Amino acid sequence: MRKAIFPGSFDPLTLGHTDIIERGLPLFDEIILAIGTNSDKKYMFSLEERLHFLNETYKNEEKVKVMTYKGLTVDFCKEQEADFLLRGLRNGNDLEFEKAIGQTNYKMAGIETVFFITSSGKSHISSTVVRDVIRHGGNYEFMVPDVVRKKSKF
Repeated sequence: MRKAIFPGSFDPLTLGHTDIIERGLPLFDEIILAIGTNSDKKYMFSLEERLHFLNETYKNEEKVKVMTYKGLTVDFCKEQEADFLLRGLRNGNDLEFEKAIGQTNYKMAGIETVFFITSSGKSHISSTVVRDVIRHGGNYEFMVPDVVRKKSKF
């Protein structure tokens, strides 16, 4: 079974995330959407809200599981018997950052990273940008799935 982990904070889930997940589905028998938890980090959306965003968005997709984890992503991959990490690349900065992490993960645990270049028209979307737009009362709805739009009426 080809199993991949797509790790992230998903704070919030964006159309950039869903683009990568949907394009990864034909490649894997299972994709685990893994919310990394970090008690030192301040999130805009609670863990329960982020779990809801993912579970609701993929409730009809049998190949997707939603889980949380703490610690190293490669350790979570080993626990879940996943041989692949799924990651999206928006730009050259992402490539350099993700390449270093991917190489480290491979050296540490033999976990391969599969990279998708963001689809045209989505490279400007990031959770950081969405949170900033929300904080300042701007229109963020074109960057997130329906479930986030419904929940995050600020």
